[in-house]
Amino acid sequence: MVNRRISLGQQVLWRIEAALYDVAEALARIFPIDSVSDFGAALFRRLGPLTSSHRVALVNLRIAFPEATESEIRTLADAQWSQLGRWFAEFPILDRILADPGRVEVVGAERLAAIRDGAGPAVFISGHFSSFEIMPAVILQSGVVCQITYRATNNPHVDARIRRNRQRYGVTLFAPKGSDGARDLLRSLSKGESVALMNDQKFNGGVAAPLFGETAFTAPGPSSMALRFRAPLQPMSVERTEKARFRVVVHEPIMLAETGDRSADIETGVRRINAFIEDRIRARPTEWFWVHKRWPNEHYKKARAA
Repeated sequence: MVNRRISLGQQVLWRIEAALYDVAEALARIFPIDSVSDFGAALFRRLGPLTSSHRVALVNLRIAFPEATESEIRTLADAQWSQLGRWFAEFPILDRILADPGRVEVVGAERLAAIRDGAGPAVFISGHFSSFEIMPAVILQSGVVCQITYRATNNPHVDARIRRNRQRYGVTLFAPKGSDGARDLLRSLSKGESVALMNDQKFNGGVAAPLFGETAFTAPGPSSMALRFRAPLQPMSVERTEKARFRVVVHEPIMLAETGDRSADIETGVRRINAFIEDRIRARPTEWFWVHKRWPNEHYKKARAA
């Protein structure tokens, strides 16, 4: 039910957005998979640079690669729009992509099998790399019992459609909110179930840890849970190999040591996660989600003033 405190205008706008989503999804499901992916790349490469998000991406790229020339930065910015467009266009047809065994390769699947067979629970961590929605499907299809977290969209009608689309390929998501959500995750871990969280977005009030040499406030939750349950941090990433074909990598687990200083141990975990995220971005810089404000607001205010 829509909250009555939401204005009528907002409700109408939400309905329009949901209708547009339905149209885009219906069209995407008509055409061949690679054609849909190519269309998304072309559309976003043309329209993305016209948006305010393009300025955010440019600031982020300059923070991450201060040695790069302005021409190189703009080339990376254009290329990341193509990748983002592919992800956007592919999302409504991910069930078709995942149903094709030739489109998704899993490297390190034995680590998932070990967690499934009793080595768990694990705290899966990752970032918004390429078609990151594929990761939860791979985790669950391996037989690992896992709570997959996500941030619900503001539009409840679109959010319902996103959930429905993910259910097509077997992913039921959990959107934790506040302390109740955290308790639910802890309860899952206590039962031997794994949890999966993205750990590459800004978290106000989080741990100040370096990312590309600059302070980036990062959520301490994954590290805290891993320490509490003596569970490994299990990093994963997605790489695009060609058009709508992917490689999912289950990396070496990160084991956190307990020194008796809880705060210091959590900070160590956050730093190691940020180091993993940075390594993956450096390896494939066009495939990260550059359009969110990852660093403190001062960077973006300075860019606007300039």
